Amino acid sequence: MDIKTASALRRLRLVSAPEAVSFLLLLVCSILKRTTDFNAVPVMGMIHGVLFVLYVIFWLDAWNRAKWSAGRGILYFVLSVLPTGGFFAERKLRREAEDAVIAGRARREGIVNA
Repeated sequence: MDIKTASALRRLRLVSAPEAVSFLLLLVCSILKRTTDFNAVPVMGMIHGVLFVLYVIFWLDAWNRAKWSAGRGILYFVLSVLPTGGFFAERKLRREAEDAVIAGRARREGIVNA
């Protein structure tokens, strides 16, 4: 994996968990708006919107650089629109990065010829 691909995956991984947290907070704010006088939906909505747009931009970049299949690319997008999907995306991306590091070390040491 080259450095640009690793950077794209890292950016996507780093924005996925905050995007998921902001989505959950937006849901909580929506409930509080309807049950109390507390209305933080405009602020939380803007924060979540910015994080979601960043996620989509980073997702497109990662999909392009990592040469994911259509299924894998769509999976990461679907995870972004599920309330807790960002946490699962972050875990999968972290495992993918760790596997790439292990494979790279194995190639350098001559253990595998991949």
